[in-house]
Formats: sequence, structure tokens, C-alpha cells
Amino acid sequence: MFRSFFANRAWMPWSVLGTGLILVVTWYKVQLDVRINEWFGTFYNTIQEALGNPGKVQFEDFLGQCLTFAEIAGLYIVIAVALEFFIRHYVFRWRTAMNDYYMSHWQGLRGIEGAAQRVQEDTMRFARIMESLGVAFLRSLMTLAAFLPILWMLSDQVKELPWIGPVDQALVFLAILSSIIGTLLLALVGIKLPGLEFNNQKVEAAYRKELVLGEDLADRAEPTTVSALYRNVRTNYFTLFKHYLYFDIAKWSYLQFSVIVPYIALGPTIVSGAITLGVLQQILRAFGKVEESFQFLVNSWSTIVELMSIYKRLNAFEKNIRGEPVVEFQG
Repeated sequence: MFRSFFANRAWMPWSVLGTGLILVVTWYKVQLDVRINEWFGTFYNTIQEALGNPGKVQFEDFLGQCLTFAEIAGLYIVIAVALEFFIRHYVFRWRTAMNDYYMSHWQGLRGIEGAAQRVQEDTMRFARIMESLGVAFLRSLMTLAAFLPILWMLSDQVKELPWIGPVDQALVFLAILSSIIGTLLLALVGIKLPGLEFNNQKVEAAYRKELVLGEDLADRAEPTTVSALYRNVRTNYFTLFKHYLYFDIAKWSYLQFSVIVPYIALGPTIVSGAITLGVLQQILRAFGKVEESFQFLVNSWSTIVELMSIYKRLNAFEKNIRGEPVVEFQG
């Protein structure tokens, strides 16, 4: 899964240089986010000034602020679109490297259950998920590196927390604590999901295989056999849906209630009028960025579960190539 792309000299221009390019451009996107955060402070202070002192702010000044945002946002759009286009090509090359590696050992693999599915579908899904998760993870790390110092500095203006009192850099620690609680909650609630997703691949593969054999062999894909196989698919899906139900309750409850956390924390500061509207917006956006970075596992847990099931299948596949003993799939 990894050596075929990152340790293969033929793919070095994509795996090494391509990865470097993605890192650099992603960091530049984060810096544009920082510029937008700074713009929010100036823009909302201008609005506060205009509303509090009618006629003091000229329309040309207000329009100039809007055009500044348009300039930053326009550049962000161009960079984001170009990066997404490149990443799709990058990930397809990764899939091609895996495909070439597996197909070079096809004669020894063709007899393995679901071999065709693993070469075609699992490599495609693995590459697609690595694209979304990998980029999201890199962006989370870089966003954290950029916005954590900003939130640390802005926290100097928050003198106390409700019910607690004065706490230095309170918002930073609150963002970290909130994210840790959410991550541990969902990891605990979703502990059974990887095994169920793994079983899902097993029953789907068995059902698909019988249907494929039935296309060429008249004695395969009999109604009784197909019904039994599909019953296994249905049973596993219904079990999966049940577990995702309480997982989603926990996930969405946490994400929705976490939105109000910074407002409550800033309550004493807001009601005392200690900060301006612009500074408030900067703090809220910086807090949101830091918290979102720490919430990577929370927001990506379902995708990580799917990736874990695919990894197990491909890892067993590669053990056959290396001649290592393979333990039968366990849910």
C-alpha cells in the first residue's frame, strides 16, 4: 500500500516532489486563512464604528474593506481549485502504483477470495480515503500551527472564565479540553464500528462473487444461495445501522453543543464590554480553527473506520504476496 508508491523510484517525482508540493501549497492556504482572520478584526471594528458613530466611516472605506476580502478570497479559490486538481492526479498515481504491484503478482493471488475486488475496488477506495484523510490531517496540523499562537495572544484579553475565575490563556486550554473530551467520547461510542465495517466487506464480497460466477455458470447464483448470502448482507447492515445510530447521536450532540462553548467562556468579557466586535470575531474564528484542528478524529472517525477495514483486507492480501501466514478475517 505504501512501499509500492513511496519506495518505488519510478514514482519518486509524484511521491516525494508531489508530497512536498502539497505540503507547501496547503501551508500557503492556511496563511491565507490567517489573513482572512485578521481582516475580520478590522472589518467588524469598522462596522462597530459605523453603527456607533453614523457618518464617521465613509462608504469608500467600507467598500475598500470588502474589496480586500475579495482579493484574498479570490486568491484562495484559485489555489484551492488547483491543489484539489493536483491531489486527484497524485492519488490516482498512488492507486496505479498499488495496482501495478498487485497485478505483477496476480498469478499467485488470483485464487484468493475476493482478489479481483481487492485489486480494483479496495485500491480505489484506499486511494480516495487517503486523499480526503491525508489532506484533512495535514491541514489540521498546519492550521493548528498557525492559529494556536494567535489564540494564545488573543486569550490575553479574556481575563476570566464563568464559574472558574481568572485563568491564563483560558481559551487555548478550553479548546484542547473540549476536543479531547469529544475524541474520547466518540472513540468509546464507536469502538465496535471497525469490526462491523470489516464484516461488511466480507459479506459483500461473498455476495458479489456468487453473482459474478452466476453470469457464466448456470449452476451458480441459485435463488436459495443468493437469498442466504443477501440475508447475511442485510443482517450486517442492520447491525451497522444500529451502532451508527447511537454513534451519530453522540457525534452531532457534541458538535452542536461545542459551538456555544466559546460564547459561554467569553460571557464575562462580552458583558463587561472589554473587547470590540472585531476582536470578538477574531477570537471566535481562531478558537474555532484551533478546536476544529483538535477535532480531526471526531470529524473523521467514520472515514477512519472505513479505512481500517480496507487496510485489513489489503494487508492480508500483501501477506499472501510475501508468503506470510494469513489469519482468516475476523470481525
